[in-house]
Amino acid sequence: MEVFESIKSLQQSLSAIGQNLTIGLVPTMGALHEGHLSIVRKAQGETDRVIVSIFVNPTQFDKKEDLVNYPNTLDADLEVLKSIGCDYVFTPNIQEVYQGKTRSESFDFKGLDQVMEGKFRTGHFDGVATIVKKLFNITKPDKAYFGEKDFQQLLIIKKMVALEFIPIDIVSVGIYREDDGLAMSSRNTRLSQEQRLAAPEIYQTLLKSKKLFQNGDLAKVKSFVKNEFIQNTELNLEYYEIADSETLKSAKEILADRKYRAFIAVFADKVRLIDNIALN
Repeated sequence: MEVFESIKSLQQSLSAIGQNLTIGLVPTMGALHEGHLSIVRKAQGETDRVIVSIFVNPTQFDKKEDLVNYPNTLDADLEVLKSIGCDYVFTPNIQEVYQGKTRSESFDFKGLDQVMEGKFRTGHFDGVATIVKKLFNITKPDKAYFGEKDFQQLLIIKKMVALEFIPIDIVSVGIYREDDGLAMSSRNTRLSQEQRLAAPEIYQTLLKSKKLFQNGDLAKVKSFVKNEFIQNTELNLEYYEIADSETLKSAKEILADRKYRAFIAVFADKVRLIDNIALN
């Protein structure tokens, strides 16, 4: 495994790869867990060489305290990537990536960024798209891999690739869950013991809402979810939304030819957890 801090040294090494070999990119912000590793393994199974980037991107944080509190576990991350046979790791600093201009580009995501996460996190998706575009330009991968836990982000990146005419295949990877159903996240480590015991209720509520969805009464589903969290002393519901899986527009009725997903964001004190599930 080779580790690079500079763009130049990484690109020099990548230029030595034969043209017939494919490159897969897995962008991360570090604090790696089994969810990340499941994405890396998928990339390893589908491409000849895999690059994992580790960079905590400042432009996608709408709250400074979240950026400050984001865990730095670089040494442990490198050890675990080495243990699964990762080829390249890119660990640049802010100056290397942004060259003194730490700001986001502006993109027109055709409304994908105006709902759910975008509604509650101003500027977040411009920041995400900015760093992902930079990483694509630096590494020139054939495929890039993203987890479905951040499903809205996945669609945003696909839209950015289309808008910018970037010749990369975006591959989605299913949500990796703890044994009790909680979606794996680096934020889970910030939960208290009581919060961690309560957190699986998020996924359990999604499963129950999926069953209710089959009856076709959207108002009843939303009311059920709201009531579930009113009764929960550890978790506070920020939003629950049923949306079209392609446009992310809020469902007003259920159309037979459309696919829908349920999206949820919950606070455990100051720790924000998100999840989603396909409904049909």
